[in-house]
Amino acid sequence: MLQSSMWSQLARVKCYFLLGGKRMISYAKEMGPMTTLINSAHEEVEALKWHGNHWMCKGNRTIAVAVALLQKNEIIAVPTDTIYGLACLVSSTSAIEKLYEIKEREVDKPLSICVSNLKDMQTWGIVDHIPISLLSCLLPGPYTIILKRTPALNPALNPNHDTVGIRVPNHKFIRHVAEVAGPLALTSANISNEPSCVYASEFENLWNKLGGIFHQSKKLGKMHDCLRRGSTIIDLTEPGCYKIIRHGIGAIYAVNMLKRYNRQYISN
Repeated sequence: MLQSSMWSQLARVKCYFLLGGKRMISYAKEMGPMTTLINSAHEEVEALKWHGNHWMCKGNRTIAVAVALLQKNEIIAVPTDTIYGLACLVSSTSAIEKLYEIKEREVDKPLSICVSNLKDMQTWGIVDHIPISLLSCLLPGPYTIILKRTPALNPALNPNHDTVGIRVPNHKFIRHVAEVAGPLALTSANISNEPSCVYASEFENLWNKLGGIFHQSKKLGKMHDCLRRGSTIIDLTEPGCYKIIRHGIGAIYAVNMLKRYNRQYISN
């Protein structure tokens, strides 16, 4: 569970960016040291763009840098609870187009989105037919939940699809970034149809195309090969039913939970 003080600080950062980075004297005092982090983030990004774009996933300062890059319509590489991902703002149509170009991805293949919590998930996908307690058993976790999309989602994201895959990863850094910046378009950090990556060094060929590469602060140990399977993709668009689109990490646990909630399996 995240400490309330951390979420309070993140909420202030989110407010700052939603206001377009405009400072209000009375509010700046309340934000305290976070104001300095946010103001310096854009300066730091500009200062380092010709010298290096690598950061460790540690603390509010790095969150501010990631948000600043996203606000500039950049694509960033971030670790998740499965494989490394490439992310941009869902709200930025130009960034979404850039993401497809970097991935060399077919334009009709949809992107997933990443949000920070279940409440945000309900903004972008229709969950009225799903018990929140079921979703709470799965998320945060290594699952992509396919739902009917809501009208709030940027029409330029997956324009020919009435569904969207939503992730709430069990990884604090990317969730903090999504909490501040808004939903992220998310896909694997590799060229399409090439092997998935769990270390930033494995997609070094993409570094010069990215606004920032954020490095995992913890060692993965022996579990790294397991992570390459990626998230388990579960289609929950139909009331009372489920489909497993991809068996990834945690698939057995997910199926057991779905059966416990009397969801009926539908084959693909």
